[in-house]
Amino acid sequence: MTGPIKRVKGVQIYRPIIYGNKAKPLGNKKDPTSDHTHEWTISVQGINGADISHFIKKVTFKLHDTYANPTRVCENPPYEVTETGWGEFEIQIRINFVSEANEKAQMFYHHLKIHPYGIEDPEGIVSSFQYEEVVFNEPMEAMYDILTSNGNVQVPKERSQGNQWAYRTELEEADRITTQLKEVQQKTEEYRHQLIALEKDAVVLEAK
Repeated sequence: MTGPIKRVKGVQIYRPIIYGNKAKPLGNKKDPTSDHTHEWTISVQGINGADISHFIKKVTFKLHDTYANPTRVCENPPYEVTETGWGEFEIQIRINFVSEANEKAQMFYHHLKIHPYGIEDPEGIVSSFQYEEVVFNEPMEAMYDILTSNGNVQVPKERSQGNQWAYRTELEEADRITTQLKEVQQKTEEYRHQLIALEKDAVVLEAK
C-alpha cells in the first residue's frame, strides 16, 4: 500500500522560459495569389536552449480564427508553430504541465509582431520575446524529484537573464510609443498648415 501523496513544504522551484515570436518578410517566396507578406514562428523555449520537456506536457497555441485549424497543439519540443500572414494579432498560449506536477495549466498572451518598430534589422527580421518564470510552489514529491534531477533547486539571487529580456521588451515598447508620437505630431502639423491655408482662402473670398 502506498502512502498519501505529499507536497514538499517550504520549497519553491523556478523554471525560466521565454515565449514570443520571430518574423521575416517572405520576399521572393511570396505567393502572388496570396496577401500574406511575412513568415513567423511563435514558440515557448527554455533559456539558452535549456530542455523544458521534463515539466511541460504540451503547449497549445490559439491563433486568429481566420487560420485553418487555429488551435495548434505541440506535445513534444520544439514547442512552436510556423505560419505566414500579413497582420498582427494576439496569440493565446496555454502550457499544460506533466501529470506529476498536479498543477493547473498556465495561460499567457503574446501580441504577434511582424512589423519592426524603431530601428529595423537589415533583413527585416523582427524578434519579440517575453521572459517568464514558472513557479512550482511546494511541489508534489514526484514533481520535486523530476525538477531536482533536471536542474538546480535554488531560486537565483540575480535574474540577469530575466532582466535582459524584460529590458528588451521595455525598449521595444518605448520605441513603438516614440514612433507613434512622432506620427501624431507630424499629422497634427500637417492639419495645422491645412487649416491655415483654408483660413487664408476664406479671407480672400470675403475680400472679393
